[in-house]
Amino acid sequence: MAEISIGKSLPRIDARDKVTGQALYSGDLAAPGLLHMQILFAGRPHARIARIDAQAAESAPDVVAVFTSKDVPVNERGLQIQDQPVLCGPGPTPPQGVATDIVRFEGDQVAAIVARSEAAAAAALKLIQVEYEDLPGVFDPVDGMQPAAAQLHPERGDSNVCVHYKIRKGDVEDGFAGADVIIEGEYKTPYQEHAYLQPEAGMAYIDEEGRVTVVAGGQWPHTDVREIAHCLGLPQEQVRVIYPAIGGAFGGREDMSVQIVLALAAWKLKRPVRIIWSRRESIIGHGKRHPSTLKAKWGATKDGMLVAAEVEMIADGGAYMYTSNKVLGNSAITCTGPYFIPNVKADIYGVYTNNVPTAAFRGFGAPQALFMAESQMNKLAEKLGMDPVELRLKNALKEGDLLNVGTPVPLPVTSSKVMKEAAKKFGWDKPASNRSPSILRRGRGFAAGFKNIGFSFGYQENCWAKVEIHGNGKIEKVIVYHAGAEVGQGAHTVMAQMAAHALGVGADKIEMHTMDTAITGDSGSVSASRMTFMAGNSIKGAAEAALKKWQAEERPAIAEYKYFAPGTTPFEKETGRSMPNFAYAYVAQAVEVEVDTETGHVRVIRITSADDVGKAINPALVQGQIEGAIVQAQGHTILEDMKVRNGKILTDQFSTYLIPTIHDIPEKVESVIVEEPDPNGPWGARGVGEPPFLTVAPAIIAAVHDATGIWLDEFPITPERVLRALGKI
Repeated sequence: MAEISIGKSLPRIDARDKVTGQALYSGDLAAPGLLHMQILFAGRPHARIARIDAQAAESAPDVVAVFTSKDVPVNERGLQIQDQPVLCGPGPTPPQGVATDIVRFEGDQVAAIVARSEAAAAAALKLIQVEYEDLPGVFDPVDGMQPAAAQLHPERGDSNVCVHYKIRKGDVEDGFAGADVIIEGEYKTPYQEHAYLQPEAGMAYIDEEGRVTVVAGGQWPHTDVREIAHCLGLPQEQVRVIYPAIGGAFGGREDMSVQIVLALAAWKLKRPVRIIWSRRESIIGHGKRHPSTLKAKWGATKDGMLVAAEVEMIADGGAYMYTSNKVLGNSAITCTGPYFIPNVKADIYGVYTNNVPTAAFRGFGAPQALFMAESQMNKLAEKLGMDPVELRLKNALKEGDLLNVGTPVPLPVTSSKVMKEAAKKFGWDKPASNRSPSILRRGRGFAAGFKNIGFSFGYQENCWAKVEIHGNGKIEKVIVYHAGAEVGQGAHTVMAQMAAHALGVGADKIEMHTMDTAITGDSGSVSASRMTFMAGNSIKGAAEAALKKWQAEERPAIAEYKYFAPGTTPFEKETGRSMPNFAYAYVAQAVEVEVDTETGHVRVIRITSADDVGKAINPALVQGQIEGAIVQAQGHTILEDMKVRNGKILTDQFSTYLIPTIHDIPEKVESVIVEEPDPNGPWGARGVGEPPFLTVAPAIIAAVHDATGIWLDEFPITPERVLRALGKI
């Protein structure tokens, strides 16, 4: 009888090595003759570099080399647009026209020192003399949109607006004319630091085939190859990227940090080179979640039917594009929530500033948009005198409805289902546990959301896998080759389970060969909650092809397969009309909080999260993703308060930027795993990495309102902010 491996909570295949310390992370790597690198950061938000004098550093004890802009063959980088120098300093203008002698945020890299010890490299950093000419800074995106603002990227046009998406559906003026109730609001969402356990680190060397090889954590190894090869002026086949164990990512490892300068040093010196960033360097040196300001006007009839929505969102894109164009595209799609609204007008802006760049982060633009959308829904429910769940169910997207981009929502559409499941599990129909007018007040809140699975806007989603079946009369071993990154979420365990299930063998027969571009094709990024969906389809295809060869007596039986997802289309420029995604995942969450009205402290008592995952390949891992996302989102909502002033991050340590500890997490998290099969997913599976994050903030803030009567339209809801809203300070 064939083995059934999906739907089982099998142990993670990397668990033993990680808990025993056998797994090697980037900072654990070493090699004979290892050299050590340190980076000189700009330390200022906007300036022209007139001169770099590195002679004293080059002559310092144990210093092997100092690399500056003049040493970078093609001095431009960027995941979406190559608008950032690898090392800032005087030099020729690279092909995309970015001025390399300008630093645009404090974390821009200016020089890299390589020495025989970390201490020697750190000491030599202080000897580099850089002559700066400070330039006017842009620190507020609204100010940056003005014609008189300093232009950060004149090579890209005469405006700091780097993204502008328009949604035009129906006629909002007619819609508002038919509304009985209109709610207007302005909302602000903050930065968030990824705060992964492992800071940026890596090692580079020349491998046995002469390839410059970079071993560092990331999310898409083949894209890392492309960026490194471009900047070094090398053909891609001369660059190799290997991912070791990775201590978290959450989108923060999509963009380059140490990889290119490590590759440059190894290529020039023909020696292995390693770097490990400090926590402060990590915080100032990589991108953050986009802070944003959202203005909204929503209208509904007296019986609770939504008729019109008008939205403006202005997001701080920071100094470089990173993935702002994609993040804010997702904000545009989700800015009207998982609801059918016949008339929509939305303008979504991203603006260059001299602040830290903003980048991919779990939820990818949807948390900001849904905070506004769900807050609007809760305020509408209150004004209409309706239950907030009832209002949502009246308007929830259903089969055949048109999204705000004017095209039908892909099937299955399960927004109503997750709402009902969350409300049922939470006991929404029961009264709150404490309504007495005491110092400690309890309240309940509800929110729902949705987000795409897979890449969007016309990109042809694809994923590669190879399967080898070994044995004589029976299958003895299966080797799966796949480039998808394991960033702590359990992806490789799920891949092994899917391969075993496709071949009808036990998961113990599966051997995973992963995260090395020398032995794998391109499997795409671990982002967009895509990896289970995409890897499953590619591994299933490769396994089935290999099995046919096996049944034809081919030994070993080897097959490769590239899966292509259903097509999507980009936004039409003036209306936003598109088929931007081939699949969506839905979430609904109910929250109970306790507010101390004397101290302003908000304690989350319990959260119920219903998530439609299509099919839970490994239910325990799904539950882990839900719980982890909720804690991360709760930290974002209540605790994490990044302070940035004139382009400088003031909270650049975990002593000042506080993240949740075990004492801060909800007392109870209830995970409701909804399984409505996706027609294109492997065995119906969809994805769960991001959805549980999406609506925690509006649900908590609705619960605070229920407890206290105050609406908080900006977070984190620190004690000071709560007390101010209560009129206590």
